[in-house]
Amino acid sequence: MSSETVASPRPQGVQAAKTEHDGAGRHIAPPSQWVDLGMPVHYVDHGGPADGPLLVMVHGLGGSVVNWAALAPLLTRTCRVLALDLIGFGHTQAGTHSTTVTANQVMLNEFLATVAGGPAILVGNSMGGVISILQARHHPESVTALVLVDPALPVTAGSPPDALVSASFGMYAVPHLGHAVLSARRRARTPEQLAMDVLRLCCVDPGRVPADVLEQHLEMARARREYPDLDKSFLVAARSLMRMLARRKAFMATIKAIRVPVLLLHGEKDRLVSVGASRTVAAANPTWRFEVAPDVGHVPQLEVPDWTAGRILDWLATDAGEAVSSTNRRHQQQD
Repeated sequence: MSSETVASPRPQGVQAAKTEHDGAGRHIAPPSQWVDLGMPVHYVDHGGPADGPLLVMVHGLGGSVVNWAALAPLLTRTCRVLALDLIGFGHTQAGTHSTTVTANQVMLNEFLATVAGGPAILVGNSMGGVISILQARHHPESVTALVLVDPALPVTAGSPPDALVSASFGMYAVPHLGHAVLSARRRARTPEQLAMDVLRLCCVDPGRVPADVLEQHLEMARARREYPDLDKSFLVAARSLMRMLARRKAFMATIKAIRVPVLLLHGEKDRLVSVGASRTVAAANPTWRFEVAPDVGHVPQLEVPDWTAGRILDWLATDAGEAVSSTNRRHQQQD
């Protein structure tokens, strides 16, 4: 049954696992890899046992593979972990391709077939949660289970969005205005400053993000400075996400149709997606497990990676255990 749990950000046992895995505490970025899916798609393989659960991590609007840099090393003792850059984000340049939610779901489906080679557990944050939900609905054979980390959800009565966030997305929705706003920000702020602006919006305390993971975010921001059409890619994705969430009834029906195990995690003080929205979805889907991270924002995987890893590993061993075991058997038979 679904239940809301609010627990300590550092569950016992997970911190010890982190220390042993990371040694001196460094989060070393895996080497970049590329796959041709009609365009060059960038991804990283964090490693992990070949016979363990396969996790594919899907970032949110404006994010990249580095959004998972703090969490992935905590999971690779027992899980194989891949993370990809969506079209128009990270190092996956859009070119002539669309960056809408739907286009990225189609690309994710190709990634699962080509790189993952079979069903996977999708771990989606924010817009990546929506893309993961769509994948599970439209291609259930490709998804073993879902971990939704502060997924983008329709606004609920009694849980109004943050005023600054509402104003920003309102401007993004207006033709020409959104582009003008983003262009002005790029002229006024360095890539490093823009990256920190995003972390301050998404985190209650950006200082919780490990220093070496923060450096990976700054390095990504510097690399993307020279990429063309950054603002266009962002706005097309943002507008498609807003349109999808505005069709509340259809989106909630899509969620209701999911038949795989689901773990829903949400930061208590998320400014972009109110925790009330997740509470509403959890109440409507009582078979899901729902847990809240206290005093945490939109990206628990960065702000409290130990807490996030602990919840995922416990859920994999319990609620999602049978689905994971079944998928592992199928992978072994294919090999």
